[in-house]
Amino acid sequence: MRRIACFPAAAVTLMLAAAPALADAPKVVVSIKPIHSLVASVMQGVGEPALLVRGGASPHTYTLKPSDAKSLSTADLVVWVGPEMEGFLEKPLSSNARKAKILTLMDAQGLHLLDAREGGAWESHDHGHEHKGGEHKHEAKGHDAKHDHGDEHDHDEVNTHIWLDPANARRIVTLTAEALTAKDPANAEAYRTNADKTLGSIDALDAELKAALVPVAGKPFVVFHDAYQYFEDRYNLSAVGSITVSPDRRPSAKRLSAIRAKIAGLEAACVFAEPQFEPALVRTVAEGTKAKTGVLDPEGADLAEGPALYPTLMRNLAASLRACLGA
Repeated sequence: MRRIACFPAAAVTLMLAAAPALADAPKVVVSIKPIHSLVASVMQGVGEPALLVRGGASPHTYTLKPSDAKSLSTADLVVWVGPEMEGFLEKPLSSNARKAKILTLMDAQGLHLLDAREGGAWESHDHGHEHKGGEHKHEAKGHDAKHDHGDEHDHDEVNTHIWLDPANARRIVTLTAEALTAKDPANAEAYRTNADKTLGSIDALDAELKAALVPVAGKPFVVFHDAYQYFEDRYNLSAVGSITVSPDRRPSAKRLSAIRAKIAGLEAACVFAEPQFEPALVRTVAEGTKAKTGVLDPEGADLAEGPALYPTLMRNLAASLRACLGA
């Protein structure tokens, strides 16, 4: 007959107390889908960050919900681009997220930033500033910040779609891992391992996109708004204008006429819409020209959130450009 071992209740309690406890993941809130994807990649196996701007919503027109405010009030870490991208978040961060560390990416060191282009019909593909050496200081909403740049600019003069340069995506991953490790040292090894894996994936993605986009380098095209400058700069692409200066304001008839003339004069091969905004404007601009129309999505409106979103977003941009520009 087998004997069943019995342990006193006190002994069981001591055994459980001696077992290592799993560290609770910090509560992380991220503003938009591409940044959320990179943060989620670093947090895999430890926790999942909350996302504010979900689905096909645009940060340019988003309104904070009560559930968002609740998430911010309990957050340990909030990751966002900055007030020029997510204006809806500026005041709630100071009122609702008082306990959280705020990682403002536009204020972080080591990012490659490009000057915003003026107007809607750009005279050339030369951005004027490479910003790859020296230090760049600027003031933004009362904060002094240094960047990897060479001269002075206000945030309002800088393009904020920073994630569309894989070099910036790498830096965002590193910054996220550092912030998470500081908040949650018990899971530091997991964050470092995930970050290293993600950095390797970004490098492979970058090489893939460089090869895929060679056939369309230099072909002129027009975008809905100036969201793709980092992608263009990285892969030698040639956007010549945008339909809107700001995606939350409808362009005037005069502006549409000027863009149509630009398309015809430069023989732009394609005019791109975005899924979050009115496609009729793109048809209006392309009417009477030889340009085809396509769709570019800089934020992953139709993609499921999570670690896979960022590489899928970047591949989709490359595929759309190749399809519409005739590669």
